[in-house]
Amino acid sequence: MSKSSPNNEIRRLNVLWEYDVLDTVPEQVFDDLTELAAKICEAPIALISLIDEKRQWFKSKVGIDVKETSRHISFCAHAIKSEGLFIVPDAVKDKRFAHNPLVTSDPRFVFTPALRSSRRMAMRSAPCALSTKCRASCVPNKSRR
Repeated sequence: MSKSSPNNEIRRLNVLWEYDVLDTVPEQVFDDLTELAAKICEAPIALISLIDEKRQWFKSKVGIDVKETSRHISFCAHAIKSEGLFIVPDAVKDKRFAHNPLVTSDPRFVFTPALRSSRRMAMRSAPCALSTKCRASCVPNKSRR
């Protein structure tokens, strides 16, 4: 287990594989949630991501064509380690993401709010909205990290 893995990584991965949801076809219920997240956050991109050992796979996506990215460049790999709302107000200024290719080249993400699933759900999926503009002003101060 790498230092960038959540404390419960083995359990989380077992639950993820038990759900047998990776690489499945799109489903309208997830697409509706993703579209709602994009609208609420006024973000051009929204995703429901599932993180396995090596990748971030998108169960649902709005505003992006790729099906997955490498886990090592994934914002959501950080979100699954946090409790509740995970916010990156300015990825360019955040040392974890400043050199990330998703920040330094297209799509040039700047603002990222992500909500990981509850503690009870060991799989910890990561629905998130991504923006190329800083939108931290729309997030309550107590939720910012």
